[in-house]
This record gives sequence, structure tokens and C-alpha cells, in this order.
Amino acid sequence: MTIYVGNLSYSATEEDLKAVFADYGEVKRVVLPTDRETGRMRGFAFVEMNEDAQEDAAITELDGAEWMGRQLRVNKAKPREDNRRGSWAKNQDF
Repeated sequence: MTIYVGNLSYSATEEDLKAVFADYGEVKRVVLPTDRETGRMRGFAFVEMNEDAQEDAAITELDGAEWMGRQLRVNKAKPREDNRRGSWAKNQDF
């Protein structure tokens, strides 16, 4: 499972997130997506932990918590949809 962390401060770093989530277990990976054009952080992240129980505890405790002046939105990440083909191409028979 992957955790989605939204409404992040733009000054948050991977190390900041690792430190917060480490209170709930071992963090395997943190991804902070950036805007392709500006290189600026997009205000959300994905966190993976070693065990589902640790992720569930982190979600329960951190969702709605205030951190770095922002109220976090923390939940299970939804699977990414493949949007590489435009809507026109999706509806065509090739």
C-alpha cells in the first residue's frame, strides 16, 4: 500500500516526511512530485512503509493533523490511471 499525503507545505522535504512517518514504523520510500515546468514541489507526496499496520496507524494519526502550518490530508493512495493516451484515443478502435 502507498500513503497519499496532501496539503503539504511547499518547504517540506523528503527528510522531513521520513522523520514524521518514522514515528509509526520504518519508511521504505518517500516521493515528492515536482512540477515539470517550474521544478517546484506540487504540495503532495507519497509514502511507503514496511507494514500495512504501520501505514494504517500513520493514516489514522496524521490525517487532519497540523504540520508546518498546514492541515494534512493523509489516506491510502488510489492506483494511478494510465492517462498517457488522450481521451480521444481511448475511445477509438485501433
